[in-house]
Amino acid sequence: MKPGYIYILTNKNNTTLYVGATSQLEERINQHRSKLNKKSFTAKYNLNKLVYHESFQMIGDAIAREKQLKAGNRAAKIALIERINPNWDDLM
Repeated sequence: MKPGYIYILTNKNNTTLYVGATSQLEERINQHRSKLNKKSFTAKYNLNKLVYHESFQMIGDAIAREKQLKAGNRAAKIALIERINPNWDDLM
């Protein structure tokens, strides 16, 4: 079974949030930071600060959690971030 991760990225002012899922967290964050896809949402809004992540034993569970978070509202995402990262520090 392939492990999985969900993550939340933001910009330096913490004004825009992006929720994603991946099987290789460090590699994926580096792709966002290098703006691999210049027209992507994360590149457009300069989202390169990792403020939250969760790990799962199976990628399918991570994808389900990603969908759950995306369906939620901004306040719920902020509360989730602030529970483990109250200063919104870059975790990577």
